Amino acid sequence: MDINEKRADIIAAARGETPVDLLLKNGRMVNVLSGEIQESDVAVHDGFVVGFGSYEARETVDLHGRYLCPGFMDAHVHLESGMVTVPEFARAVLPCGVTAVIADPHEMANVHGLDGVRYILQTSENLPLRVFVMAPSCVPATDMETAGARLTASDITLLFNHERVIGLAEMMNYPGVIARDPEVLRKLEIAGARPVDGHAPGVTGRNLAAYIAAGIGSDHESTTLEEAREKLGMGMHVMIREGTAERNLEALLPLVTAKNAAHCSFCTDDRHPADLLGEGSINSLVARAIHKGLDPVTAIQMATINTARYFGLRRLGAVAPGYFADIVVVDDLKHFRVQQVYAAGVKVAEGGKYLPERRVDAVRLRGSVNVAWMALDFRIPAAGETARARVIEVVPGQIITRGLVMEMKVAGGEIAADPARDVLKIAVAERHMASGRTGVGLVKGFGLKRGAIASSVAHDSHNIVVVGINDQDMTTAVIEIARLQGGQVVVADNEVLASVPLPIAGLMSDLPIESVRDRIEAMTQAAHKLGCVLPDPLMTMSFLALPVIPELKLTDRGLVDVKEFRTVPLVE
Repeated sequence: MDINEKRADIIAAARGETPVDLLLKNGRMVNVLSGEIQESDVAVHDGFVVGFGSYEARETVDLHGRYLCPGFMDAHVHLESGMVTVPEFARAVLPCGVTAVIADPHEMANVHGLDGVRYILQTSENLPLRVFVMAPSCVPATDMETAGARLTASDITLLFNHERVIGLAEMMNYPGVIARDPEVLRKLEIAGARPVDGHAPGVTGRNLAAYIAAGIGSDHESTTLEEAREKLGMGMHVMIREGTAERNLEALLPLVTAKNAAHCSFCTDDRHPADLLGEGSINSLVARAIHKGLDPVTAIQMATINTARYFGLRRLGAVAPGYFADIVVVDDLKHFRVQQVYAAGVKVAEGGKYLPERRVDAVRLRGSVNVAWMALDFRIPAAGETARARVIEVVPGQIITRGLVMEMKVAGGEIAADPARDVLKIAVAERHMASGRTGVGLVKGFGLKRGAIASSVAHDSHNIVVVGINDQDMTTAVIEIARLQGGQVVVADNEVLASVPLPIAGLMSDLPIESVRDRIEAMTQAAHKLGCVLPDPLMTMSFLALPVIPELKLTDRGLVDVKEFRTVPLVE
């Protein structure tokens, strides 16, 4: 059947001339286009909604007064943070009612370049989850770290040949935009009329105006109401984020009013397996927003039609004739429990269970963990009896940090960790080309009393980040990650206590998401037994090497003052 024959078939079904495939009866439809809740039957044919009311149907499902919503859309997510393959990610989020995601695969791109982006595209083919991709704009994010690849403007041009690559991903290099860097401007030019996502934490005033004027349309990095209000007022589409390490919904929800809600969406950005399986995904943001007092229809619009319209996805985001039949059935608009999920008119989840057969990813990538482990050196040389040193302070629940200056004891010409004051060593070891380059620093806020924790997930270049009390345990942790060809580990007294292998780019596991969750939980418990006070220390640690989020971060090339966008000495 060619496209016109299919269209003619849909028209006939919509007119009631032939039976439709599916009729959802006795539902209360959340009409995100009119802003109303309507009692109506919904007719579905060939994957599309074709009409409302009574239709002859091959299959009829009685919803018994439940609420029928469009499928939820995640406006900005890094699939890699789910730490599993794309089919496994789909298995986790579809039962939550998420039927489409806008993915930025810059984690994979920083490790494998174009091959990494193509891996995401290939492994997301023919899934009931619609995966749209934004071309990574900043690989590497800065020149102050070593990535495994570099994406040029010409590379991005190649990506735009794929029908599911719909725009340019978060432009983290806001200094490059403001300074009119030619390569940055070329990437913006190549994007053309496609949406360009922003990433501008703390940018304000004329710098923000210049950033937006360059053609950047959204931002998901606001952490305060004042920041989000300024961005919204300057024309940005504001994405309210609630991830694992960064939770901004409660702070930003007062921004949303009936007058401006159309310019707001929900996103998760980065969510760990435990949160995906426990809290859910966008459904949890909608439920919390309603619980906090937001009008239910407005909350559902932010999770559906607002996102679809920002990204220009014309047939998504609503339950109406001509739209894809991506439909979520919830029990009520108070508890917001997802009962059934339909993708293109096919039931793919019911009662929290994913119905299709589990798909195993067969695509393979080369190994990506290459460490010159003999060159590892975590010493911090210093003269005298004490020395003033810069210290990264963790901010619980956020990916931003504070930069401190502390007086540290010196023994044997070195600064050691000071667990009594909760000051530990942190290091970032280059792992893409076995250069042996290692950045060393100090961090406060973990609470470890013994051992070390390490990870090959270290945004954005994904070198190996390790936090610990002593150099021996830190070395053991890094060597174990190299042996696993990527992963996360907890070590004490030179013994590996817990680990999760992440052999796909050092970022993702080929295990079921439940197994990955359990292994991460075992690692977290092991870290807590060593004294760690952070709820999710490995996720927190993974952002300490991200030199585009204020204030102080560490890369393999050294300590970075993000506000000044330059490397700075550890010891003053």
